[in-house]
Amino acid sequence: MTTWDDVRSAAPDLATRTRARFDASGLALVATLRRDGSPRISGVEPFFGLGQVWLGMMPGSRKAQDLQRDGRCALHSATVDTHLTAGDAKISAVAVAETDADARAAYNQGFAAATGNDPTAFGEFPLFRLDVTGVTFVSIAPEGDAMVIEHWRPGAEVSVIRRT
Repeated sequence: MTTWDDVRSAAPDLATRTRARFDASGLALVATLRRDGSPRISGVEPFFGLGQVWLGMMPGSRKAQDLQRDGRCALHSATVDTHLTAGDAKISAVAVAETDADARAAYNQGFAAATGNDPTAFGEFPLFRLDVTGVTFVSIAPEGDAMVIEHWRPGAEVSVIRRT
């Protein structure tokens, strides 16, 4: 399993900028796979804590059902600027259901401390850790003449592509 701490160790600059994009709004879009294989896009509030990326969801939500059936997903930062002034971040992953009571308790405590919201206020909920399979950051070159695409995957160096 590739944790967020693993990403931070292997690609610290990319991890810092990616995390900043997700933290900027606290919101993200998660792409999951429906039962028929078609994509579903849903809003989610990812939590970066305890060395992991976490997704907590409402019980019975379609996105949670999708991930319980097939954990493959993509997480996209909430892009609000067509000029990509602050960049655009994506995390590809496999969501793994967290069932360990101690891990869930640590998540609940960490989430509450970070956000001021008690995730258990409405009872039990599906909780997933992300096994990161890739991180992509898209930005505009400082010169303004190209789009810069940085990509990392486990076991590889960060690759950089400039598109003009």
